[in-house]
Amino acid sequence: MSNVDAAGRRASAVDVHVGGRIRIRRRLIGLSQEALAQALGLTFQQVQKYERGSNRVSASKLYATAKVLEVPVHYFFDGLSDSGPAEATDEDGRERSIHDFLQTSAGLELADSFPKLSVALQRRILEFVRVLATDAANPGAPGLPSADA
Repeated sequence: MSNVDAAGRRASAVDVHVGGRIRIRRRLIGLSQEALAQALGLTFQQVQKYERGSNRVSASKLYATAKVLEVPVHYFFDGLSDSGPAEATDEDGRERSIHDFLQTSAGLELADSFPKLSVALQRRILEFVRVLATDAANPGAPGLPSADA
């Protein structure tokens, strides 16, 4: 996904980070974009732009957003360092990949549901996912039967 606004300007890494934190928190508490927009006196399209980082959130809107989402304002900046988002310095990209995954519906649902499972079941699921990931990275390697079989 490109973070470029209508004027062709690239979104700031900080704006993208803050927007991502808004989206994660909003979804974790089960609030729709429409409900957040209404609480802030905005359109849901404006909330979408904030969440993508294509529009910068003003200080007063960020403060109001923190109140609606029931978090301290500093929550939106967690994970930032003096050089920008922490994932920008992660050499292997794992942190960025995890962040991106948690921004998806499936990622949030898994993150919310997984801890509710027994530890034994969590381990079995994790092993299954490891096998699937290995198979995906190494097609033709021994592992699970292919879907074509």
